[in-house]
Amino acid sequence: MTLSSPRRAPLADQVIAQLRAQIISGEWPVGSRIPTEVALVEQLGVARNTVREAVRALAHNGLLDIRQGSGTYVLATSELAGVMHRRFPDAEQSQVAELRSALEASAAALAAARRTDRDLELMEAALARREEAWFGGDPEVFVQADAAFHHSVVAAAHNDVLAVLYADLGEVLRAHLRQDIGPVLSPDRYIRHDQILAAIRAGDAAAASMESADVIGACGRADSAHGTQS
Repeated sequence: MTLSSPRRAPLADQVIAQLRAQIISGEWPVGSRIPTEVALVEQLGVARNTVREAVRALAHNGLLDIRQGSGTYVLATSELAGVMHRRFPDAEQSQVAELRSALEASAAALAAARRTDRDLELMEAALARREEAWFGGDPEVFVQADAAFHHSVVAAAHNDVLAVLYADLGEVLRAHLRQDIGPVLSPDRYIRHDQILAAIRAGDAAAASMESADVIGACGRADSAHGTQS
């Protein structure tokens, strides 16, 4: 997506809209550093104060994180996601696990009833990337790939409200995943997800829901075995 010079006042609102679009579209992913103030001024063709005002507004809304001496980073993909991130930074992991279980089990059941052939292809591809990421050994890459698989299941449920809510909770849920797997991808923390996809493919809503919930339960059991709170 290419930034363009705004043509109608108020300029700050137009700049905010363009920056938000970069974030929502994924052009600037969560965790990435956005272009510098100087670069934005050049791309947008507006005054530095206008860019600064827009960035501060998006930071206030929870989409951006201004880090002095480092830059400005994407914190969330929507205002609600930013609120969620700020509201639950220290949530009990057991409660986040219960939330994940409720949302993902429901989504899996709906996906079993509603999934299309295209949905199956996307879930299969996401599952393959998850497996590849695990054997790649990078915990953060695996967290993102695992989250992408669960997002593909939620998308296959074809419930727009559920999909938006799940996306807005994304960083909260990814933080839970990070604690689940720890700093190293150890074999005893590996949890298969292919049974979720198998149940969805078979159109078995009850099994899909059970398998999805069991995955979250298995995360909790792994945490207990390691002496941490799930």
